[in-house]
Amino acid sequence: MKFRNWFLVVLLLLAAGINAQIKNPVKFKFTINDLGNNQYEAVLNATMESGWHIYSKDLPEDTGIPTEYKVSGKNIELIGKFTEVGKKHEEFSEAFGGTIVFYSNSAGFKQKFKLKDPAKPGDVTSEITYQTCDDRVCLAPNTLEFNQKVTPKGATDETVEAKTEATKDSVKTIETVVTSPVKGDVTVTQTSQLDPKQLKIATIDFQKPLTDCGTKENKVDENYWTYLFLGFAGGLIALLTPCVFPMIPLTVSFFTKGNTNKAKGKRDAMIYGFFILLIFVLLSVPFHLIDGIAGNVFNEISTSVWLNVAFFIIFIFFAGSFFGYYDITLPSSIANKSSKAEEAGGIVGIFFMALTLVIVSFSCTGPILGGLLGSAVTGSSNVPMLLTFALAGFGLAWAIVFGLLALFPQALKSLPKSGGWMNTVKVVLGFVELALALKFLSKADLVSKTFLLKRELFIAIWIVIALGLALYLFGIIRFPHDDKKPKISITRKILGALGIGFVIYLIQGLIPAERPKLQLLSGILPPLNVSYFHDEKDGILGMHPEHDFFKAIELAKKENKPILIDFTGYGCENCRKMEEFVWSEPDILPILQNDVVLASLYVDDKEELPEDQKTKIDLGDGQIKKVKTIGDRWSLFQQVNFNNNSQPHYVLITPDGKVINTPVSGYMPKEDFKKFLECGVNYYKTTK
Repeated sequence: MKFRNWFLVVLLLLAAGINAQIKNPVKFKFTINDLGNNQYEAVLNATMESGWHIYSKDLPEDTGIPTEYKVSGKNIELIGKFTEVGKKHEEFSEAFGGTIVFYSNSAGFKQKFKLKDPAKPGDVTSEITYQTCDDRVCLAPNTLEFNQKVTPKGATDETVEAKTEATKDSVKTIETVVTSPVKGDVTVTQTSQLDPKQLKIATIDFQKPLTDCGTKENKVDENYWTYLFLGFAGGLIALLTPCVFPMIPLTVSFFTKGNTNKAKGKRDAMIYGFFILLIFVLLSVPFHLIDGIAGNVFNEISTSVWLNVAFFIIFIFFAGSFFGYYDITLPSSIANKSSKAEEAGGIVGIFFMALTLVIVSFSCTGPILGGLLGSAVTGSSNVPMLLTFALAGFGLAWAIVFGLLALFPQALKSLPKSGGWMNTVKVVLGFVELALALKFLSKADLVSKTFLLKRELFIAIWIVIALGLALYLFGIIRFPHDDKKPKISITRKILGALGIGFVIYLIQGLIPAERPKLQLLSGILPPLNVSYFHDEKDGILGMHPEHDFFKAIELAKKENKPILIDFTGYGCENCRKMEEFVWSEPDILPILQNDVVLASLYVDDKEELPEDQKTKIDLGDGQIKKVKTIGDRWSLFQQVNFNNNSQPHYVLITPDGKVINTPVSGYMPKEDFKKFLECGVNYYKTTK
């Protein structure tokens, strides 16, 4: 028997020893409903653990693995196609560049059929192929089979019983040859033509890792502090605009000079700053209420073509306002009512003073706040909390400035005087709004799968915007509120030079290269595969991994390098994210290219195995696992040897098959992956 056939046999022998660490977040229940008039319905209900989902049959091409449900059997005739029941979700995937369709919590799959001969029984075989994912990992595609017989009144069931017994016998043969656990010696009792000693090489020495360095439990946390910082930076920028900056000395002077009791004035100023912070935080409350009523609304916004187009138009509108062609203001009646309420005095009056400031400055702050809203809605699953942190950061910037200046009013003298520079700040923000608008248009293009806005076209438009900004800063182009002969300060010249530098940085993204460019803009630009230059033959980041574990072993022995086993999948979103956003990093890619032999084993490879290697494994509870494709083989290989069935899953081993350090799974920050790689590679180099 060929060595690779030995390998498959070993996997089958060890399958019964897979322990409980294997993730199994989906439970199935198979039933057959009698609809009357010789019509039946085969129903397979799936129940998923919290946070997990399975894809729909309507999943777009080139994304995940769509669910397939088949019903067959003797004396069975199908009626129509199978249907799905349950709450269907749609979500835009940056990694796939399209919308994925899935079910969470529960789903049902139904197929109607009838008996060809109503006087005879039917043997119903229900088969489902599906993939399970959560926010961090995807599990290998799985194919399960369920058997149940239908015996109408008066029909004999001899044929069905005979087939059932035959199935049991074939499965029993697989079960009885297993006499030892996964991590013990392999003993074959009923296949005397196989040599147990030869089988050991297929199990490898997957025992305790040689070292425990470089491992860290990687968790996915929302980056609240990043949004707090972004909000704080946005607040500081907003303070420099013509709508807000002139208000600073007037407001601070009111509290410090307009009151005979200086201490009380400073206290009131601090309360004023607190109320500014409070008001901005309160602006996020409606989003929490919306999320509580309809938790999927922000996801729908993120994946809606028309809403993303609307965001694009709104940002263009904001840019026009910043350029000075028109002003965006709230109705004057709102500001008048708030201003009148200031007369109440005391704490209430101070609150309405803060509210008036927020309202009258809206023409400058609105576009900035809109940018934070758009970023949060399209970039996270927890929009309300991110908005709360972003708005808190925005308000905190204002509160600190007003509070500190109230405590140290002499600092007012060091503030620059109001003037044309404030309009420059607005115009610069206008160019930023134009650049951000393109992101929403790109997302609409990706969701609709029109793919008209290619990566290079996106970059080219950004180059035009950055060049326009540089020309403005150098005084070559002007806008309505600019001075006729503006004075080009040193600051403007420096910023203009930075703009030219950014243009030069962007240009490299237009040049085809083996390694992706513009790492600072990953997640903003269209995905790498939405490109005029993309070709599947180019491999992964210019690399061509081995897709056969045994070839990788041979190559590793020849080159004396450790092997990085990459359990991956064509439909694994988190695998694509790791490749594009982590593998491509300049301090990660050289390690993958030079220091390891990369073995990418696709657990969803649909190429079928030779007929003599196809088989079935009884998983109990009426579930039968089919092993018929290359993907099934690598999936079983992963489960048997590493007690894991999630992707991506990374394992570093020596050429003689010893695990170097603890494997890691899922999408993780670059530093965690780098630590894992360097640990294993350095350990191997020092011990080889």
